[in-house]
Amino acid sequence: MSKPQTRRKDTRERILDVALELFLEHGYDQTSLREIAERLDVTKAALYYHFRTKEDILDALVGGIGERLDELIAWAHAQPATLETRRELLRRLNEALEEWAPVFQFLQENQAALRGRAGPKTFRDRMQKLGTLLTDPESPVLDRVRSLSALFTVYFGTFAISSMDGTPEEKRAALLQVAWEQIDAAHAAGSRP
Repeated sequence: MSKPQTRRKDTRERILDVALELFLEHGYDQTSLREIAERLDVTKAALYYHFRTKEDILDALVGGIGERLDELIAWAHAQPATLETRRELLRRLNEALEEWAPVFQFLQENQAALRGRAGPKTFRDRMQKLGTLLTDPESPVLDRVRSLSALFTVYFGTFAISSMDGTPEEKRAALLQVAWEQIDAAHAAGSRP
């Protein structure tokens, strides 16, 4: 028999999964808590136990990404500032973006409905921290731009390649390969006398 805490967590995750599914199908504004409850086959009261509003669901979806980014940043801070660490940081981010792709798709497709909500500044701050972790502040501007380009290749490339031919695995591998080439070039140039 599972513990009540585990069941609550599982129910919460199911709610988030179903809400995201409906948000992608119908849009954020066109999806109601009633529809989420019906798809889950639970009462609205059961849904309210976990989330009082759609905004609470949205905060949980986006907050999960923020937590994972914070964990990635903390991991990278604890590592030596080497090429290997920077390559691994890009690999981990690439992997995480694959997992978060549906949430980012939702955010991209519902920009008008979500405009004015808190969050973009903290996300921008996290991206700047990742950029700092990938960049050697003593390097010439060109090499710092290469390092930042590696980050943007992995992050923005995720959206740019969505309509491109190829399997998701091939496209993600290509993004990572290009990002590694950029970070390698920045590191090689910075290590020359």
